[in-house]
Amino acid sequence: MNPTVSNTVKQSTRVMGAVVISMALITGCSAAKPAEQPKAAAEAQLKTVKTSKVEKKKIGDPTEQVADVVSSIQLDVSTKVGGDVQEILKKRGEMVEKGDVIFRMDPTDVLIQKEKAQISLNGSQEQLTKSKQDLANSRQDLVNGIKKLETSISDTEKNYAKMRNDYDLGLVTKFQLDQMESQLSNMKLDLESNKAKLKTLDSTNSLSQIEQGIQTADVSLRELDRTLGNLDVKATVSGVLTELPIEVGMTLPGGFRAAQVQQLDPIKIKAELTEDAAKLVRGKPELTFYIPGTTDKMKGKVSYLADVMSSQSKSYTLELEVPNADRKLKPGMKAQVLLTEEQDQMVVAVPTLSVVREGGDTYVFVLNGDTAEKRKVALGRLNETVQEVISGLKEGEQLIVSGQNQLKDKEKVQLAK
Repeated sequence: MNPTVSNTVKQSTRVMGAVVISMALITGCSAAKPAEQPKAAAEAQLKTVKTSKVEKKKIGDPTEQVADVVSSIQLDVSTKVGGDVQEILKKRGEMVEKGDVIFRMDPTDVLIQKEKAQISLNGSQEQLTKSKQDLANSRQDLVNGIKKLETSISDTEKNYAKMRNDYDLGLVTKFQLDQMESQLSNMKLDLESNKAKLKTLDSTNSLSQIEQGIQTADVSLRELDRTLGNLDVKATVSGVLTELPIEVGMTLPGGFRAAQVQQLDPIKIKAELTEDAAKLVRGKPELTFYIPGTTDKMKGKVSYLADVMSSQSKSYTLELEVPNADRKLKPGMKAQVLLTEEQDQMVVAVPTLSVVREGGDTYVFVLNGDTAEKRKVALGRLNETVQEVISGLKEGEQLIVSGQNQLKDKEKVQLAK
């Protein structure tokens, strides 16, 4: 045999032997671990996902609304009586307290009327005193007259009885007896008349007209005193005197709008809100605000929030009431009202790419153990790459942020390593 051919046959035999040995080893290994092959195949079929813990994030800056600083009360000060301006005690722009006299009107004419009324009252009182005395004298005269008549009648009745006896004895004439009887009858008539006069006097107030005149004069005096008091025109509230269109010497009629006072403590912050803005503050007892250009933030009590939109401005009126003892806040200033606070901006939020959209609905997948749960969520505000979740998701849950678009609800998944 050719040596070259012999060497080739030997090499082929060695190669074939090595292949046979390798196949035997492979077969032996497979026979040794029969359960590992299905497990590896199952793991190869599970989808791999990545998760992120659901946290609260700042979705944006607090919502602000421009507002106006206005006085809490604007009251017109009007004259209650007419007269000439005699003295002006306050100036426009000056602070006044409730009850301060702003200006005075000339009281001369009223004082003259009061003097006349006082004279009339004094005269009526003197007349009443005199009339009462005259009335008492008249009554006493009647009482005395009645007593005298009663005595005279008693005596005359005795004389008449004696005369009748004398007449029976023929000692007096019929004419004399008739005269005595007529005298007695007249005396009784006079007695009844005086008694009737006394009764009428006691039952009738003949002084009523004078007493009524005194009451009228007294009322007139009180009215004039009130008029004198109204000649001092006073501030009805504490605040700043913003209008005073009068001069000394002017004649003002009753009811003239002579001044205006704006109350500054408390003061109001007033804003007009859209429907969405009104929803942000409805139910809140107070709101934060600040004056542009300053860093100080203050609180204001919500004193009014309209329930119905204004048909003219198409907005909801908001009013805050703020203590202002130091008068730092003045009408005409602008303010920024925070409709939401810093804490209102910290909300449950998810990456926008983690949201799965199906038609008009939005979903996310949450990892629960090794299972992907499909959750329907309501979304709110958007801030670049994150979006607020209003409902459907809780802080601390594990949100699937990668691979969610190929998942089904309740599908088993594995975490990426």
